[in-house]
Parts: sequence; C-alpha cells; structure tokens
Amino acid sequence: MSGCNGHMGQTITRIVSETDNAEIVAGVDKFQGRENTYPVYDDITKCTEEADVVIDFSAAAALESLLIYGRKTGIPLVLCTTGYTDEQKAAIDKASEEIPILRSANMSLGVNVIAKLLTEAAKQLAPAGFDIEIVEKHHNLKKDAPSGTALYLADAVNAGADDRFTYVYDRSSRSEARPKGEIGISAVRGGNIPGDHDVIFAGEDEVITFSHRAYSKAVFAKGAVQAAVYMKGKKAGMYSMQDVVAEPGN
Repeated sequence: MSGCNGHMGQTITRIVSETDNAEIVAGVDKFQGRENTYPVYDDITKCTEEADVVIDFSAAAALESLLIYGRKTGIPLVLCTTGYTDEQKAAIDKASEEIPILRSANMSLGVNVIAKLLTEAAKQLAPAGFDIEIVEKHHNLKKDAPSGTALYLADAVNAGADDRFTYVYDRSSRSEARPKGEIGISAVRGGNIPGDHDVIFAGEDEVITFSHRAYSKAVFAKGAVQAAVYMKGKKAGMYSMQDVVAEPGN
C-alpha cells in the first residue's frame, strides 16, 4: 500500500482488514509516525515483501519509484493518484508495455458506471442538440479545479459525441449566448464535501441529469481494493476501472 499513512491509505487499510480475499503485506510512506500491522518503508524500492498488487494513493512525485519497482518485480500497479503531468502519463503508458497498470481518475465503481452510461447517452443527446454542463463540488481543502473526475466524465461524454466538444471553465470574460460546441465545467469548493458530480443534458423543454454523490472517501477505497483484486495475475497492458466494472460480480 503506497501512501499507507495518508487518509486514503488508512481507509484502505481498514477495508482490507475486513476483506477475506485481501491482505496488506507492506506499506510505503514518507511519513513514518503511524503504527500499522505491517512494515512501512519510506521508498517502495526498499520493500522486499512478496505481493500480488501495489495500490498507490500517494502523490505524483512517487511515480518514478513505483515504475522502477513495477518493472523490477513485474507486480501490477493500481495507480489511484491524480495530478500527473503529460510526461508522467507518457511514462505510465510506456511502462504498461512491460507491466500491468490500472490508472483511473476516480476509483468509485458508481462513477465509472455513470461514465459508461454518459458515453451512450451522448450518442443520442448530443446530435439532438442538448447542451451539456458539469457541476462538481468538493471540500475546501481540494487544491485542483476542476476535479479529475469532472474531466473524466467530460471525456466520457465526448467519447460518445465524436469529440465534438471543447471544455470551458469560466465564462466571466465574455458576453454572448452559449455556443453549442462546448461543455461548461463548474467547480464548487466548501465544507467537507467528499465529492459531488452532476452532468446535465439540457434540451428544449426537458433536462436529464446524471448525478453521483460520495458520502465518504470510503467509496474510493473500496473501488481501489476491488481493482487490486481484479489486477492480480493480469498480463502487461493498460487497464481502467471500466475493466473492473465490466467484470462479473463487481
């Protein structure tokens, strides 16, 4: 468990302890001030325990060590961290030619089911002239805006609409009617909201809204554990939560 001493790492630790078919054998975290039931290293390359999968919920800066470790051991990587640069994403893609990697902007099974539905909905609603807007809400400590999940959902819509849309994050600098070829993405920050996302298809005299509400971060931890179980024994390649969603029983 990479990032084991962070909030998500500790949530995953608790969930794994309650799961019959999973066990954390070692953790990795720069912060060493927390007691765990497994050994914790400050760098994954120092880890000698045998494992089936690595779950990473740490920071983008840890990627290089994770890829080195993955290439050395052949162990599948479940990358739950966001904020990767284009160069880091390219490095992940390159590494997936040698090792199995699952990367997702959101580990919630519910969000990934909605993403699949959005692609299908956009095939019908985009040609029919529906305007599409996304509103996301998160806690006041979240630094990035819009959220990676909002962009992921926008990409799912665009995939069903032949990539006809551009993304707009601020309309305050212009005074004009809404252009047809855009998806507006708005970010709200406040309180301790774990994550709310609404995808709105607004047509003439009707509105269709796809909504997802996360009531705690546990939904992301549960998805990460399910992804890890799915990735055990997989061949080299790039995987996503859509593969996990498609697996019977998930």
